[in-house]
Amino acid sequence: MLRATIRLVETVELEVAGQSLEEVHAQLASNCPPGFDLAKAPVRMGKTGGQINALGTYHRRDTSQEITAATMSELSALVPEGWTMLHVQTVAE
Repeated sequence: MLRATIRLVETVELEVAGQSLEEVHAQLASNCPPGFDLAKAPVRMGKTGGQINALGTYHRRDTSQEITAATMSELSALVPEGWTMLHVQTVAE
């Protein structure tokens, strides 16, 4: 018997701007939606040179569940659309 942990795949993007990296990081942290983690936030200088822009990408991390099946193909078929399989382990029957 196989058991897998699956997680809902959901991504949110948010653009922020500030005068310093510290200000941009503070905005990214304070605007993080509940249940999400900041995955990436590339920064770029504004056209005027004084402003820093960042596009924060947040991934949902709080929604997971376990599924079980006899074979890997059966297990894969049980993963709903919009979910991803994180890991699989063999369990004693």
